[in-house]
Amino acid sequence: MAKITIDEKQYDVDNKLTIIQAALEQGIQIPHFCWHPKLSVAGNCRMCLVEVEKLPKLVIACSTQVTDGMVIKTKSDKVINAQEAVMEFLLINHPLDCPICDEAGECKLQDYAYRYSVGVSRFEFDKVRKPKRVELGPNVMLDTERCIMCSRCVRFCDEIAKKPQLTFTQRCDHVELTTFPGEKLDNSYAMNTIDICPVGALTSRDFRFKARVWEMSSTDSVCVGCSRGCNTKLWVRNNEVLRLTPRFNPDVNEYWMCDYGRLETFKHVNAGTRIKAPLIRKDGKLTEVGWDEAIAKVAFELKAFKKHEIAAVGSAHATNEDNYLLAKLMSHLGVTRIDFMRHVVEGDEDDILLRADKTPNNTGAVEVGIGTQDNSGGFHSIINDIRQGTIRALYVIDDNVAADPSVAEALSKLDFLIVHASNEDATTNLADVILASSTYAEKHGTMTNFQGRVQRIRPAVATSEQDRSLDGFAMSRLDKFGAHNDRWAKGTRRDARPSWRILTGVAGALGARWKYASAEDVFTEISSTIDSFKGMSYLRIGSRGMMVARHTETVGKRA
Repeated sequence: MAKITIDEKQYDVDNKLTIIQAALEQGIQIPHFCWHPKLSVAGNCRMCLVEVEKLPKLVIACSTQVTDGMVIKTKSDKVINAQEAVMEFLLINHPLDCPICDEAGECKLQDYAYRYSVGVSRFEFDKVRKPKRVELGPNVMLDTERCIMCSRCVRFCDEIAKKPQLTFTQRCDHVELTTFPGEKLDNSYAMNTIDICPVGALTSRDFRFKARVWEMSSTDSVCVGCSRGCNTKLWVRNNEVLRLTPRFNPDVNEYWMCDYGRLETFKHVNAGTRIKAPLIRKDGKLTEVGWDEAIAKVAFELKAFKKHEIAAVGSAHATNEDNYLLAKLMSHLGVTRIDFMRHVVEGDEDDILLRADKTPNNTGAVEVGIGTQDNSGGFHSIINDIRQGTIRALYVIDDNVAADPSVAEALSKLDFLIVHASNEDATTNLADVILASSTYAEKHGTMTNFQGRVQRIRPAVATSEQDRSLDGFAMSRLDKFGAHNDRWAKGTRRDARPSWRILTGVAGALGARWKYASAEDVFTEISSTIDSFKGMSYLRIGSRGMMVARHTETVGKRA
């Protein structure tokens, strides 16, 4: 340990830290552009200059290691003058396009211009012009004039993505960021360069010019693209998810997420294929009905079958709460045939984040009683028995199992198919009753990633169900923490319900007396009845998740 002084206050810090790291641990912010906690030190922006007693000149905090007895000043006149000089230098050739820049509101250069700049430029010559609207790759756009040459993006590609695709060319004030000859910025993690760019040089081609950051709400959530469960923020305007960005979690995804998870896992939330209300097949045609009629139809039809003629298919896309209540409903009916479909793409994973399992809650489905971890054939056995005619009714939640043509062929032989779904798909095309379910962006719940970490999802988008179930105070809290005021526009709401609530309604129509008022009530029961969830609560799970208890060797091997 080293005893250091920062701005006349003493601290005991690890002597292996640099000044900027030691200051950050104490809650002291030293301005910086090129430094990033997960990248190598470049030391080229000079914004983090600080004064250290007994040293002849200012030093950069990002690469200067602390020593015992070091006295550091971050607010002295020398430091302030240096910061103003660096800002003046960076702004000399920077374009004055904040009003049209996508980074406005999130721009470190913009923030520092207010805090550390004198606000006046002595430069009286023409600015250097550089290429604008350069398509670096399929997902990233470059405005070279805005680049401050911090090299964060270059180092990210080299060190994290392991794909050296970016470099600098030219010299002095004509330096330009570009790709290597014949290369494109098309690695699986390319859009992380947008997040770590401290200015508006790199922007998302998908999100470009859609909204200002202050016009959107951000809600903590989890990526549903694979079993990693990267922590994310859902950004919403007018009840529509416009973008996903990674949320820091050192135990799951650090600061990163893949481009697939960022671009492809939320588009269905506001797609034209959304199922807006429950549907019943009448005279061969699916017809919109009210919830009471749909639930009554499901209960009436299920009573007509013997328990060995009914099976259920849960979902690794559904929450722990949804799958738990499906298992409980089948237990109430005496049904023992229940499993879920696996979605593993062999070979489609890497050593960074991507997993071959393309579902967010495979582990959780097993933990709450849907199927087995070794995938011992339960789902395929159910499909085979449907082909043989021994299973005549099937209850499916939140999974497009009929996307597999062989499964679709089997489902067509059923006498009755009940489906929870948020969007039209191959499975809903075969259904006799469709119960409109909420997407992950519209409900509370938990999911368990491949490591066994239970993580929360929260509603960022409103449905009509939330309007009915929340009082004014609760709606105001949801609006404050998960949505923008404009999102309550009537035209974008759907009459969808989370699957746990739908299952509670079906159970009630079948004579069960469940009293769940919220997803949290369901999880409270899970944590009190399933050993691996013992001691958990929504509060304790918090924003970074909580590991399930490991009680067996089989479960332990999944970590």
